[in-house]
Amino acid sequence: MVAQILRLKLLLLANSFRRTPWQIVGLILGLLYGVGTATFLAASLVALRFADVEVSAPIVTVFGGLSLVVFALLPLMLGIDDILDPRRFSLFGLSNTTLATGIGLASLLSVPAVVIAIVAVAQTVTWSAAPGAYGLSVAAAVLIVLTAVLSARIATTLASFLLSTRRSRDVSTLVVIVLIIAIAPLVAVLASVDWATNGIQVLTDIAAVVGWTPLGAAWAAPASAAAGAGSAALAQLAIAIVWLLVLFVVWRVLLAAVLTTPERHAQAKKYLGLGWFDRLPRTPAGAIAARSITYWIRDSRYVTSLAIIPVIPFIMVVTFVVAGMPLQALALLPVPVMCLFLSWSVHNDVSFDNSAIWLHLASSTSGRDDRWGRLLPALIVGVPLVLGGSVISAAIFGDWGVLPSLIGVSAAILLTGLGLSSILSARFPYPAVRPGDSPFSQPQAGGNTAGLIQGLSFFGILLLAAPAIVAAVLGFTINPGWHFAALGAGLVVGVVGLIAGVRIGADVYDQRSSELLAAALKN
Repeated sequence: MVAQILRLKLLLLANSFRRTPWQIVGLILGLLYGVGTATFLAASLVALRFADVEVSAPIVTVFGGLSLVVFALLPLMLGIDDILDPRRFSLFGLSNTTLATGIGLASLLSVPAVVIAIVAVAQTVTWSAAPGAYGLSVAAAVLIVLTAVLSARIATTLASFLLSTRRSRDVSTLVVIVLIIAIAPLVAVLASVDWATNGIQVLTDIAAVVGWTPLGAAWAAPASAAAGAGSAALAQLAIAIVWLLVLFVVWRVLLAAVLTTPERHAQAKKYLGLGWFDRLPRTPAGAIAARSITYWIRDSRYVTSLAIIPVIPFIMVVTFVVAGMPLQALALLPVPVMCLFLSWSVHNDVSFDNSAIWLHLASSTSGRDDRWGRLLPALIVGVPLVLGGSVISAAIFGDWGVLPSLIGVSAAILLTGLGLSSILSARFPYPAVRPGDSPFSQPQAGGNTAGLIQGLSFFGILLLAAPAIVAAVLGFTINPGWHFAALGAGLVVGVVGLIAGVRIGADVYDQRSSELLAAALKN
């Protein structure tokens, strides 16, 4: 039966070349990319054969361990389609061990498996100059390939099972993106290292830990043997063997659980009443505001944007701290930055409606009601953020005299940003993710226009808030009295910018209502 599963995988691979021409071109490009990556990595490992052990050992161990992390996490990040889903074999009466072995071996017939196999073989060349190390490197190559394939197999099965509903996929992708953004401080730390002088020492310190973990043990065993540490090499090889056995047991248990567990489906929720439509005034603006608030709470596209907003200033603060800036001064940064991204996030709000904007046109909704209704959720979030966040920032900064500037600058950025976004969303809508699609999917249309509008809206907000920003800078550098000027300038500029932006945006909306429907349907 194992041989039949292998033949099935070969047939599936062969059928991949019976698709449309463009799909075949994409498949070939993917193969070329995989072969190119494997060739580059193999050439690097071959070149390390001529380097000292003190140089080659940490490089192979660290980046080898990183490759196993990629194999384990990539399926969970991308939700890769599992063409050998164990549930498809549930009616064949196969034993769990036979099915686990067959699917595991069939997973070797894939581009990622070929790439890691080429790399694993290339690392034997790295240690071929040392006879004892070369023997261990051959055994390590087998362990590396099997460990990588089993890790990917477990992750793929978990992804196909746990991420079967759209909501779970969106949440998992959001978590992954937040984690990736959170790595920015680590990137900043690594960037501050003088790699030309201290790079090998840094990698050596990392390898001293990674080499004794399941991720790097197989890579580190030949390196230890080449360095003359035979007992350490055998111990690391033993760790790699035990870890491979653990992975197979986990894979078999997971397969058994998947075969006996029904596939997950999204459950429809039951709601009582009309929600926000019952809480807000029964006017056109109130109805649009209720719908917008509902979107902000339930629509994954809006929820994703809101979840990322507080992460951005956190990453900026950590990065600047690593760069040596004092934490006290950085306390002034988060609130204005969050207000900037909050006001900027609604600059293309009309396109998010897609065909739903037809309801506005059919009911002859005025531009004024549409503009104010769409901005209400941002104001509900933004106003408490400006007031409460500014107080917290001033307390952390340790000087209440800066509170007027904090409120003024943040209010100017928030209110003028919402006013500018009110104009741009009516005048320059560009394709956005469709309702119901993943917030991380790519719109069918787009181009340079989207990037231009995004840049214009982002820097336009800063330009409109410049009077308050300049007054705040003068308050810090020349005279503290300018802090109150920043407060006044921020409130005046913000309120005027908001009212003017809504008014202009309403006029543009009334004039281009039919064009807005056509633009929204281009998504």
